[in-house]
Amino acid sequence: MVETRLIDGKAFAEAMRARLKGEVAAFVAETGVTPGLAVVLVGEDPASAVYVRNKGKQTAEAGMASFEHKLPAETTQEEVLALVQALNADNAVHGILVQLPLPAHIDAQAVLATIDPGKDVDGFHVMNAGRLAVGLDALVPCTPLGCVMLLKDTLGSLAGLEAVVVGRSNIVGKPLAQLLLREDCTVTIAHSRTRDLPAVCRRADILVGAVGRPEMIRGDWIKPGATVIDVGINRVEKAGGGTRLVGDVAFGEAQGIAGAITPVPGGVGPMTIACLLANTLTAARRQAGRA
Repeated sequence: MVETRLIDGKAFAEAMRARLKGEVAAFVAETGVTPGLAVVLVGEDPASAVYVRNKGKQTAEAGMASFEHKLPAETTQEEVLALVQALNADNAVHGILVQLPLPAHIDAQAVLATIDPGKDVDGFHVMNAGRLAVGLDALVPCTPLGCVMLLKDTLGSLAGLEAVVVGRSNIVGKPLAQLLLREDCTVTIAHSRTRDLPAVCRRADILVGAVGRPEMIRGDWIKPGATVIDVGINRVEKAGGGTRLVGDVAFGEAQGIAGAITPVPGGVGPMTIACLLANTLTAARRQAGRA
């Protein structure tokens, strides 16, 4: 048994937002420009609505301008694209985020491809993904960026460590692997069709669950002393009724085996919005020629 350290993403994110608030104030004083974040929400997805509300609140608290565009679910793809193009042309808007998932009749890739890459604070545009892949400066997806910040805060240098990322999404798995390569990790991307997935996971000094399956990664899949980053946010039913949030890692089983682990909630989640604010400030600096 090892003593498992909890990685407090909530506290890290709070400190990061406080630091960003000072940096935003200095940028505004220097340039007269207030960084602006525009969020587009199509439809009434409850989880998305809560997320957008939190983004608006934290954007304002950081001293940035928040522009929210809430559109009905029946909004056409052409109307969404026209709004994105208008935001691209708006000098008060430095970052654009289109909340996913979009209604089924809207092609998310077409919408993401329309966002100006310099305002793509989610880091999902193929130009930003390509720049990240070849090692150039890019706006990086927020959740992977937050994961690497927590890892470096916990471990210091990541050089030479073996990292296994379970999940190959464009939103988390692939960009996180690129960021870990930048930190000189040896990286494996695993997924549902990986042969003997538990054995692959047991090799990892850094194990990331980003597959969206409740408690899929069991305690005996974890190398003793490994650092575990749980990106999953899954709502499951409780025995007595109601629901609770769990990650992709069986948290109770991981305790006493992992050297450190992010809890769910309170681990990776708070880092996502903090990194979104950081990306918005980065985008504003670049657009003002102050990068």
